[in-house]
Amino acid sequence: MNPKYLICCVILAILSVSTGVAMAESRVAFVDADKVVENSPQYEAARAAIQKEFSRRENDLLSKQKYLKKLEAKAAKNAAIMSESEAKRLERDIITRRRQLKNAKQEFREDLTLRQNEEFNKLRRQVIEVIKEVGKEKNLDLVFSVGVVYANKRVDISDQVLKRLRKRFKKKR
Repeated sequence: MNPKYLICCVILAILSVSTGVAMAESRVAFVDADKVVENSPQYEAARAAIQKEFSRRENDLLSKQKYLKKLEAKAAKNAAIMSESEAKRLERDIITRRRQLKNAKQEFREDLTLRQNEEFNKLRRQVIEVIKEVGKEKNLDLVFSVGVVYANKRVDISDQVLKRLRKRFKKKR
């Protein structure tokens, strides 16, 4: 038998045994971060606050859109009986309003996305902080979150993290 092959086999055997021992001593847990975030009262409060903050602008956009549709319907209905100058003026008005509405919608979407990202990042930092607290209290060596295919309920600390987030939320209220 080749001596290099034998040495490699021995090293692999030693590594696998030592890794198994190290893993047996390690305490590992899993957190379903998406579940924690989406089920937290902080998420619902942030969503409601953003909805309240942007509802006036959204309603304003909807009313402008309705008015634009009325103008378009008026132009289509009365085109035959309008003077040429009146029809051109109405058409320019419609084009201007359409452009303004398009720009306002885009600005609204950008502002909304920016605000949602701000709130989500703030919540994500809170979740990470709580995960660290729970991990330290449970003397965990490692907490997995993303990319886990399977986690036994025994190592899933998602509900504990969610419970702590709810407790914090109640304290702030």
